Amino acid sequence: MYHFAIRYPTRRAFADGLRRLLDAGISLEGASDHGVSQAIYLRDPDGNGIELSWDRPKAEWPLTDDGRLLMDTHPLDTKELLRELTTARR
Repeated sequence: MYHFAIRYPTRRAFADGLRRLLDAGISLEGASDHGVSQAIYLRDPDGNGIELSWDRPKAEWPLTDDGRLLMDTHPLDTKELLRELTTARR
């Protein structure tokens, strides 16, 4: 098994998961924005890979000019993600 993933239902819940990891001093291995989703990667004490993720609403997924899905991997702006916790609930 490479890793397992836990998907959060809202971006706010995903941001809270990140905040809890940081507050606990847990090291992250990576944080990516894939266009259709955002993900945080870490390892458990036994070295197993864990992915925490949030999927963007399908209407926000990036598409090519001819309508095909355009996935990519860019660094996730974790500071911007954490601002989700300080903004008014939507």
